[in-house]
Amino acid sequence: MLEKLNEYLKELEKELWGMSDYLYHHPELGDQEVESMKLLSSYLEKHQFMVEKGIVGRKTAFKATFDSALPGPTIAFLAEYDALPDIGHGCGHNMIGTMSVGAGVLLSKVAMELGGKVVVLGTPAEETNGAKVDMASNGIFDDIDVAMMVHPADQSYQSGDSLAMDAIQFNFTGKSSHAAASPEEGINALDAVIHLFNGIATLRQHVPSDVRMHGIIKEGGIAANIIPEKASAQFYLRAKDRSTLNGIRKKVELIASGAAAMTGANIETHPYELSYDNMKTNKTLSALFTKNLLTSGVKKVHPAKSSTGSIDMGNVSHVIPAIHPYIGLDAPGLIAHTREFADRTITPVGHAVLSQGVFTLAKTAADILGNEILLQEIKEEFIQSNV
Repeated sequence: MLEKLNEYLKELEKELWGMSDYLYHHPELGDQEVESMKLLSSYLEKHQFMVEKGIVGRKTAFKATFDSALPGPTIAFLAEYDALPDIGHGCGHNMIGTMSVGAGVLLSKVAMELGGKVVVLGTPAEETNGAKVDMASNGIFDDIDVAMMVHPADQSYQSGDSLAMDAIQFNFTGKSSHAAASPEEGINALDAVIHLFNGIATLRQHVPSDVRMHGIIKEGGIAANIIPEKASAQFYLRAKDRSTLNGIRKKVELIASGAAAMTGANIETHPYELSYDNMKTNKTLSALFTKNLLTSGVKKVHPAKSSTGSIDMGNVSHVIPAIHPYIGLDAPGLIAHTREFADRTITPVGHAVLSQGVFTLAKTAADILGNEILLQEIKEEFIQSNV
């Protein structure tokens, strides 16, 4: 099986490199990835995948399925392909999307012997309003046994954790008035926002060390001589798990209510992006991926690093066994969300790493398709982690 995967990969890899490079040169923002989705889904159709586009109400999302017609589990690879404003593919989603699509095609070449189904999910807008959240809550994973993807980074790391995250907007409404002539007639909505920031700053002393609370003033008035009638702030609230985050959110909402009461303003609160759950890595699946990554040519895989970020793969990990490891671009210290990171993805090193990622994803899935006991161990760990 190992030799077959390597042979098929050699046949495919130049096309895959070309797709990744195309995505780099034609970046599209989240939920606007029309051409990126067409490129990846068309390639899957060319390799006999049945593709359904526009799933879960997201026009640039897709589900591609290859059915071996033999009994066996269903393995999903998750493709991201949204870019960042100005920077382009500074998070390497051109590689992520291509690696998952390539792994799906590579696995399909041996699935006729191993059985089961191969699924590639096109998941838009990971950077902002992640489609995996909608997929997890709308049953897309109900008929899938295992999900995986791999993310480029400066070095290779095992799949680890991530923080749960809520994106909350606070809108305050007061009453405008002339700030000099009739200040007593006004209700300053901006003062309420400032009280909100000060209250959250005070709360930081009394939260666990993993909690992150950071925000901006979205609207703060129109002129210095007019008391602001409307003001708003957007905050990201993060914590190590959903239950901790829910408690933090209640405290922040009480602070916001207090800020409104102190100024006489009215308050309205709503999410401005989807909420992400914390990532729960399946360690059995992660160990298998790490073993295969070391056979792909990667010399060292570091232990998972503690994350202070949030990913929509977290929501997937709460409904089925999942991993989100990192594959190194052989550039220790390289920082994501930079143009330097994006540029690294289209170098010969980036191409070689892409091939390693495709191989490792496909080999890990092939191991599961051919081993019922291993699949049961993965599922049993998932069940126990959710008790």
